Amino acid sequence: MMKKDAESLLRETKAILEGHFLLTSGLHSPLYVEKFNVLQHPEYTEKLCEMIADHFRNQGVQTVIGPATGGIILSQVTARLLGTRSIFTERENGKMTLRRGFRVEPGEKVLIVEDIVTTGGSIREVVDVVNEAKGEIAGIGLFVDRSGGKADYGVPADKVFPLVRLTVPAYRPEECPLCKKGVPIMERGSHHLKK
Repeated sequence: MMKKDAESLLRETKAILEGHFLLTSGLHSPLYVEKFNVLQHPEYTEKLCEMIADHFRNQGVQTVIGPATGGIILSQVTARLLGTRSIFTERENGKMTLRRGFRVEPGEKVLIVEDIVTTGGSIREVVDVVNEAKGEIAGIGLFVDRSGGKADYGVPADKVFPLVRLTVPAYRPEECPLCKKGVPIMERGSHHLKK
């Protein structure tokens, strides 16, 4: 599968949706990314993870790590494809951490994976966890970078590999061109979307 096909697959599974969406932030957007629309299909998830695994195959990755929730799935699939172990971070008392006996050893080469990135905050927290353990960041693989390449992960840009990079506009309700056109608004999240 070619990288350019990733966006087509995400659109085909309705992971990338167009319309008029109310985001958690209260802003409005003409585009919404619903990761679970693709993650519910193991064969498509594997195709996307394979693209990430292939990109980092020669980087000496020893462990794949992703933040809970969607990152767990990506970590498992990507690690299987690379023949490495898979671990994940989760929040404990508001702080991203390794739990359940997971560890990163000093010098261990770690690939961080995530489904959708908007600000890069969760990934930056995972980078901090790996750095605190004195692990080495082999790279960061993403399904979708919604920041248009503006997110700061605390690693050199050439270590970041997004399958799809989008610049997603967001508007305050009073400035929203879709509201002005009378386009009905949908709340974010798949349970609000019409089938």
